[in-house]
Amino acid sequence: MTMIAVKSAKSHGERAGAKAAITLGFVADPVARWVWPDSDIYARAMPDFVTAFCGRAFDEGTADMTACGGAAACWLPPDFFPDDEAVMTVIAGSVPDDRMDAIEDFFAQMDEAHPETPCWYLPQIAADPFRQGRGLGSALLKHRLRLCDADGAAAYLESSNSKNNPLYERHGFELMGEIQTGDSPVMYPMLRMPRG
Repeated sequence: MTMIAVKSAKSHGERAGAKAAITLGFVADPVARWVWPDSDIYARAMPDFVTAFCGRAFDEGTADMTACGGAAACWLPPDFFPDDEAVMTVIAGSVPDDRMDAIEDFFAQMDEAHPETPCWYLPQIAADPFRQGRGLGSALLKHRLRLCDADGAAAYLESSNSKNNPLYERHGFELMGEIQTGDSPVMYPMLRMPRG
């Protein structure tokens, strides 16, 4: 089996490529498309959302991508969080006012589910649909989780698509509960304790 190389998305071009892979990877995601059901609005809003939600991973050098550019994962170190103000600015500028209460409730539940103890946080991981099913996501998870284990650190994510839960479970994540409001899809908070 060919080893899939993983690198940090450092240059402007690499950052743009990682954001594009995530934007493409979430194009059929239940939660993302609940937020932006219209294709044209999704296409405009999602890249800005990735920047707001994951930008600190790029700033900290903890945004990983496969060498082929087909998949990316944005990890936030312990005690780092998405830029909530920037996230809500993107949401408010792309979602009708009559849906804002439900979306704000959903994000509030995400905040409540986040572990209180310091842990690595994976706000987004995705592969370009053209390259899905090739082990790119597993390579990205293995790369960062190896570093988490070396530091004795836990890792946390919210799975926005139940089809991905088995992948995360294979890598040691355990389901913590469910996040859901009104007509939203279910999101699954998952925690992985470090392995010795």
